[in-house]
Amino acid sequence: MLYLQILYSFTSDDITTTIVPITLFAVVAGPLCNFQRFSHIVFWIWLHLLHFNVANQIIDPQEDGKNKSSRPIPAGLITLEDALVLRWALIPICLALSACYSFQVFGLSLVLTLFIIFYNELKAHEHWISKNFITAVGYACFEIGSTLIAGKDMSRLEPTAISAICLSLAVFTSTLHAQDFKDVEGDRLIGRQTLPIAFPNLARTSMLVALPLWSICLSRVWGVDTLCTFAFTGYAAMVGLRFMTCKTSKAARMSCKLYSLWFSVAHLLPAYWRYFHEGQNYAF
Repeated sequence: MLYLQILYSFTSDDITTTIVPITLFAVVAGPLCNFQRFSHIVFWIWLHLLHFNVANQIIDPQEDGKNKSSRPIPAGLITLEDALVLRWALIPICLALSACYSFQVFGLSLVLTLFIIFYNELKAHEHWISKNFITAVGYACFEIGSTLIAGKDMSRLEPTAISAICLSLAVFTSTLHAQDFKDVEGDRLIGRQTLPIAFPNLARTSMLVALPLWSICLSRVWGVDTLCTFAFTGYAAMVGLRFMTCKTSKAARMSCKLYSLWFSVAHLLPAYWRYFHEGQNYAF
């Protein structure tokens, strides 16, 4: 049980920001061909997230000790030496698991592996441009891989899934710095240049503008009715306003959680299209 606790603790902070929205996305974009695949999707996402997080958390455990002391290395659940062994052992494990699904899923796992090295060992995380670029590519690999596993044919995506992934990538790329606000104090201590540190006013204003605009755009693309569009956009405006006006670390953590909820709902919108529009087209 201790080993499971250690593995879980590496990824516990990212359940709502990564595992939940990507799982929901894969289920509706795939779409999910049978319920047995659901556990495969969750495990594939979690394993690759574990790979990334272990690689990330061994880079500067001293910084984690100051700002994120609950993480497994500073908390003393695992030594740095053992974490290093786990970090490199996860590469063949992730690749082997992905190869069991399809060549395409294996290829995405390989791309993730290379970009994880670029992000961590080659220090792309230290500047917001390279950090955001690598994060966006990695997120796209997560979404494409999990969506392939969800579908009937794990070697190709349906047209609706391709559209959903392109839109999701655009949304994520333009709003991913929402997750950096809560880490501003720790990032500033180690000299990491995230967008909220380099351009704080621009970063906050972009959230106020981007969230409502994306809500309207996504609602139009996926054919959402007027009432749901109004509710979705109103919630987005509220979250964007929080980023503008609530600037403490505690408030930033809450804003990030609210953003994650908005992002998860945005990931469910292709299901609206499939149920209310695509299904009707098939009926005729």
